[in-house]
Amino acid sequence: MADPTTATTFDDLPQALTGGTVAIGNFDGVHRGHQTVLSAALAGPRPAVALTFEPHPREFFGKAPIFRLTPTQEKARLVTALGLDGVVVAPFDADLAALTAEAFIAEMLVARLKVRHVVVGHDFGFGAKRSGNAAFLAEAGVRYGFTTDIVTPFASDGSVVSSSRIRDLIAEGAVDAAAALLGYRYQVCAPVLHGEKRGREMGYPTANQALSPTSRLRHGIYAVRIRIDGAWRDGVASFGRRPTFHADGPPLLETFVFDYDGDLYGRTLPVTLVAYIRPELKFDGMPALIAQMDRDSADARAALAGLAPLSALDAAVNFG
Repeated sequence: MADPTTATTFDDLPQALTGGTVAIGNFDGVHRGHQTVLSAALAGPRPAVALTFEPHPREFFGKAPIFRLTPTQEKARLVTALGLDGVVVAPFDADLAALTAEAFIAEMLVARLKVRHVVVGHDFGFGAKRSGNAAFLAEAGVRYGFTTDIVTPFASDGSVVSSSRIRDLIAEGAVDAAAALLGYRYQVCAPVLHGEKRGREMGYPTANQALSPTSRLRHGIYAVRIRIDGAWRDGVASFGRRPTFHADGPPLLETFVFDYDGDLYGRTLPVTLVAYIRPELKFDGMPALIAQMDRDSADARAALAGLAPLSALDAAVNFG
């Protein structure tokens, strides 16, 4: 049987993921608002799956990549951690964009997914030029033989939780505030690259990772956790262009793992951003930089002391 944490497409859709409940949405970030929709799907007939789209419709219509909080496989991991049985990815292309709302229901939901129950957010729009909405979907369900659950918006501090709001918080370095809206701590994942070994010279060897070019993470110093060989370890990380050394090229996430001395090159490792410590600064030479790194390490250890999961989802993805 296919790994449920791996997203599938209609081309390789197993029958085991058809004939149940489908939650529909982009679900970028799988934030607390998305989680209300996805959790509602668990109350319907099983299997419960999420139907999402790739590329993001905003990328398709805008002809440019956007800062994605959760790439497809990370989205699948989060969705299945919530208890759903799988994620189905529909290619968002010219053909899909041209489908009428009626055709989307008949071809995608009924013919392919054989839905018995559909869950959407209150603002769900679909079909060519977003001609269909949640009310249209519910009416069509009566004709096609499936039921529909329309989930009310989820708000925090009086404002509706959105992926755009979370992207802005991450761009500000406010990863703790972003975590409050996500319901789990924000995580990135990338291969560890060979660097210039300056950190090792200073007594601070780092695992260097290049994040997506679309990442808007604020440059600066963070308290982090990194998962190595199945265990989470504390550390301090710098994200930026290393202004003290006049480095060129794309920004790097450079993580110093506390109390660890192992070879991590070539390994793809998740890093959880727990707290923002300070902005990226330029120092007058290596001694001043080392002194600041000592202070940053102490601040990171303090921020990480006694860290506990924010939720069951945070426990699953950041502590398991």
